[in-house]
Amino acid sequence: MSAVSALLAAAAPLSASAEAEPARGAAFLVLLAFLVSFLLVRTNTRLIRSPKVPWWPGDLETEGGLHIHHLVWGISLLLLSGFLAFASDLEEPWWQITAAGFGIGAGLTLDEFALWLRLEDVYWSDQGRASIDAVIVAALFAGLVVVGVQPFGLDEPASVLGTIAVVGGSVGVASITFLKGRLALGVLAVFIPLVGLVFALRLAKPSSPWSRWFYAKRRPERLERARHRFASDRRAAVLGRRIQELIGGAPSR
Repeated sequence: MSAVSALLAAAAPLSASAEAEPARGAAFLVLLAFLVSFLLVRTNTRLIRSPKVPWWPGDLETEGGLHIHHLVWGISLLLLSGFLAFASDLEEPWWQITAAGFGIGAGLTLDEFALWLRLEDVYWSDQGRASIDAVIVAALFAGLVVVGVQPFGLDEPASVLGTIAVVGGSVGVASITFLKGRLALGVLAVFIPLVGLVFALRLAKPSSPWSRWFYAKRRPERLERARHRFASDRRAAVLGRRIQELIGGAPSR
């Protein structure tokens, strides 16, 4: 099944009867609302920052000078939407509205992921790139769910012991992939264990937890190889930064 046909199939429940199970239709709405809200709020912050549009309204602040970040509204919307989804037996159009609200809340919150990770305003700093990474990882995960890819490669349940073994092995290789600093590949490893197996054996990024735990003192030669492999002036690294700046804007120098 192509990606386009899979997305159309996921959106089909939107026009179904009230008795239809939302399932992937809700997931599609969450993903769509998430991407739209992220793009809109990131565009807004870039316009606020740009000297070319001085007439654009600035950030919301109280009379006492308190700066209310948009992640506050995002967290509030996530809590409200999540509570309604769990506590109510929703029917059309309420499950669509709740799914869209959850996606909007996620977009507002993850746009400032770096801020609640570091507990300081690093939105336009180099550390703020973590927000773009978080959005890409979340969108990749949600996209795989929407197109119907089964986590851990389990298309059909096998025996209990077999399922436990497959899930355990998949979680293991995906965790190693994450610890080696390969976040997007770690998400792919959750759905396609072979990806995790391949990259669990590859070199870790020098700034990753794996490098700090296993390379710094035990295998310094591998740390040196990692620094050379993932040098900031490599073509892939430069391309990655340009993509991040295209999506989220260049950090302050």
